[in-house]
Amino acid sequence: MTQQYRVTLLPGDGIGPEIMAVAVSLLKAVAPQFDLEFQFQSAPIGGAAIEATGEPLPPETLAQAKESDAVLLAAIGGYQWDSLPRAQRPETGLLAIREGLGLFANLRPATIFPELLDASSLKREVVEGVDIMVVRELTGGIYFGQPKGIFTLETGEKRGVNTMAYREGEIDRIAKVAFEIARKRRGKLCSVDKANVLDVSQLWRDRVELMAQSYPDVELSHLYVDNAAMQLVRAPRQFDTIVTGNLFGDILSDEAAMLTGSIGMLPSASLGSSGPGLFEPVHGSAPDIAGQDKANPLAQALSAAMMLRYGLDQPQAAAKIEEAVKAVLRQGYRTGDIFSPGARLVGCQAMGEALLANLGS
Repeated sequence: MTQQYRVTLLPGDGIGPEIMAVAVSLLKAVAPQFDLEFQFQSAPIGGAAIEATGEPLPPETLAQAKESDAVLLAAIGGYQWDSLPRAQRPETGLLAIREGLGLFANLRPATIFPELLDASSLKREVVEGVDIMVVRELTGGIYFGQPKGIFTLETGEKRGVNTMAYREGEIDRIAKVAFEIARKRRGKLCSVDKANVLDVSQLWRDRVELMAQSYPDVELSHLYVDNAAMQLVRAPRQFDTIVTGNLFGDILSDEAAMLTGSIGMLPSASLGSSGPGLFEPVHGSAPDIAGQDKANPLAQALSAAMMLRYGLDQPQAAAKIEEAVKAVLRQGYRTGDIFSPGARLVGCQAMGEALLANLGS
């Protein structure tokens, strides 16, 4: 029996529509191979939504996303909206849809492709074989804690305040996601905090230790965030799965991303306790190359694969797209951001066609 899924597409801004077109073509091609059927509906978000409705996340977009089985996002943002008040900027729409869908777990894989070893800024012998999953808490911590703001003191001096805060329940649910993922990978989980100086990190460590009792098959370790940052560039192969809070995860996942040589290769997934997940490439909207057929669609393709794997429980279809990405790299296809001498320089559309050719029938 054909399995049907409703997928909300959020092409967004910049190169977003170009790379989304590639991802949709791949999903349409892989669907009949695994008896799947996708019902796609597009909706505006970010700058595109500001231009159409005056706000970065229209209520209609959020309502449509909530009714979907999964949400696939491309990219948001652009120079023309940078001067808007913070509440009206495209990035606010991204934060709002994460909150609106209750997405608290951000999965950021950093996997080195053998064909791109020399694209990394680190030595080949350091990054070869790197395969890391960073699990970042997404809706708590210092980005959301109260009080926050810029206040004027009695002296007239201004004081900026942000509050790092976590409740036990917030820690427990992200720890559970991380332990489950580690169990399905290589059985190693490193929890990153700053428990030597932060009370909130001590609570984090205590709750992760407690959760570990339910996962005796997962090897748990702890690192302070400054040491973790150093270890990621010193010996990244020691890591399998990393779990950490919002601020530390934001920083460490970008650091891990650069081990791979190009942020244009990296997908992500944001998941909640129930309802649809949000799947998007890590890179931005690259407005400087938008509409020029120069974008790298591979991270978007891999985000579609993550949607199949983590959002729709279709691991075989996910693996098919992942193998197509590996195949085009083996065949020497490269967009400008990952190009090296001797490779075949192609644009976004041609890379999409090469992916489709490798999907087969």
